[in-house]
Amino acid sequence: MATLHSFTSFHYQYKNFDGFLHFRSKKSLTRRYAVRSEGSHHDQDSCKEGDEKKRLRILIAGGGIGGLVLALAAKNRGFDVCVFEKDLSAVRGEGRHRGPIQLLSSALAVLQAIDENAARQIMEAGCVTGDRINGLADGLSGDWFTKFDLSTPALKKGLPVTRVICRMALQDILLEAVGLDIVINKSKVVDFMEESTKVTVFLEDGRQYDGDVLVGADGIWSKVRSKLFGKEDAKYSDYTCYSGLTSFVPPYIDSVGYRVFLGLNQYFVASDVGHGRMQWYAFYKQPLSSPDPPAGKKKRLQELFHDWCGEVTELISETPEDVILRRDIFDRDMIHTWGIGRVTLLGDAAHPMQPNLGQGGCMAIEDCYQLALELEKFVNSRLDFQRSGGISSALRRYEKKRMFRVSTVHAASRMASKVLTAYQPYIEFGFGSSPLSSISTIRITKPSVHVVRMFLQIFLPQFMTWMIAG
Repeated sequence: MATLHSFTSFHYQYKNFDGFLHFRSKKSLTRRYAVRSEGSHHDQDSCKEGDEKKRLRILIAGGGIGGLVLALAAKNRGFDVCVFEKDLSAVRGEGRHRGPIQLLSSALAVLQAIDENAARQIMEAGCVTGDRINGLADGLSGDWFTKFDLSTPALKKGLPVTRVICRMALQDILLEAVGLDIVINKSKVVDFMEESTKVTVFLEDGRQYDGDVLVGADGIWSKVRSKLFGKEDAKYSDYTCYSGLTSFVPPYIDSVGYRVFLGLNQYFVASDVGHGRMQWYAFYKQPLSSPDPPAGKKKRLQELFHDWCGEVTELISETPEDVILRRDIFDRDMIHTWGIGRVTLLGDAAHPMQPNLGQGGCMAIEDCYQLALELEKFVNSRLDFQRSGGISSALRRYEKKRMFRVSTVHAASRMASKVLTAYQPYIEFGFGSSPLSSISTIRITKPSVHVVRMFLQIFLPQFMTWMIAG
């Protein structure tokens, strides 16, 4: 019953949400912090210094997708920007471990607003999936359970259609647009100190840089976040994720964009990513850091999904062992303030979420636009940059305006983790079709069958429409 109550309360808030950026603030938790570094020296030469007319100087910890999109938005608004990335090669190779990224229509529209040329390159490099059938299917039979319309809401709003793109290709496009003069490689932010007139970051090699604003875009294991609010362990989701990218063109490629195959305590995601390739993810419930058998990951997956439909087993079979990767899935609880003073967070540093709805990257991109907008408003107010009150207010406005939408997506991703894997293939959930088979033998556990049906067939399609069109 508690599960149903939380779902209906959440659904009510969603239905009564009347704006893309509207949010009713919760009481913020303010904490004192002090960060120090010794033996450091200033090195500002690697990033451009301000013009004779002082420009707002933004320091960004992390050169992933969120950090690069923010840098591009800030650069195009005339701000002085410096991005610190510990290893550009690792960032650009991240796609090998996390696979292509889904960009919903809303995120693509934000990219267009930030930089039309970069957005055009991204859309040309991506594979359109939103113009085909997408949704949920039964893992055993392969029959469709729920379908999502990703095209109509976008076309009605005049937005680009959802597509997927290789993370490496996306990061290459963003890096070229931002410029290597702005992104400093081999520069890991390990500490920072805020004063009344500036914020200073300290790098692992002892260099230090001054700025007006510091943004932590350094991911789920963010150093900036831990310095702001103290170190806190990420939460293991109880699921590990195997992923593979295979050169295989299934017969349904022209009609299906992506499909999520459902089963009890496991599910399997398959998506066309273009260029004759399919990307898949296999989620399975198991204890943290459980070892794979000596026979390898592929053998393990063939055992776990041996009786699933041909669409699943064929993709696993067509994928070489050496390209199958695995990572345990973590997230963190939502916090209702993302910064203090001249410092704030964005993307996974602020609100890491599970990947089951494919929204983490989109939320980071939206964060970047709102943050750049609030900083631009501050600059246009002509207040003194060294008066931290104005900058702090701008950062808190950004956080407040993003909180409702991000909190909703975070809650939905956590609930999806529970509901997607509570689906039992032998139960008929459809409306008005055949009755439940073997009803006396079914053991109902939380979330109940009714909650599963409501979430998958009612909430998720409406949620996806809201995500696309705002």
